[in-house]
Amino acid sequence: MKKMILIAAMVLGFAVAATAQPRAIGARIGNGAEISYQHDMGGNFLEVDGGLGLGLGDGTMNIGATGIYNFMISQFGDGFGFYAGPGATVGLGLGDANYLHLAVAGMVGIEYSFAFPLQLSLDFRQHIGIGLGGNGIYAPSSVGLGIRYRF
Repeated sequence: MKKMILIAAMVLGFAVAATAQPRAIGARIGNGAEISYQHDMGGNFLEVDGGLGLGLGDGTMNIGATGIYNFMISQFGDGFGFYAGPGATVGLGLGDANYLHLAVAGMVGIEYSFAFPLQLSLDFRQHIGIGLGGNGIYAPSSVGLGIRYRF
């Protein structure tokens, strides 16, 4: 009987710990592929993504980083959360046209956190910025699928 109670307590403890982890790392696939890191900030979270993306329609490849502070607007059901937030992007376009781009960004999304340390998200990210090097003002957007391990 003691073993049964101990096993039940351990299973419950692991389930609670898995759903309350303050960090997550994984990938975001959208307009390219990015390594994604999230850090809990007291219910809201900071997301930092960096990786490769498609250019601004001019045959270039982007290398960039985005930081967004997301507000957890609502949590519902078992593990679902709805979030949105502002941020910034910086990157380089390499190829036929080389340029530096700076932008403000906004993101809105939904995530699902499983009872084990896996998190899936689907988001929409909009950028509005300037491309230094002859590209002028641009406003790319992307829909992304995030897959992250919580720890």
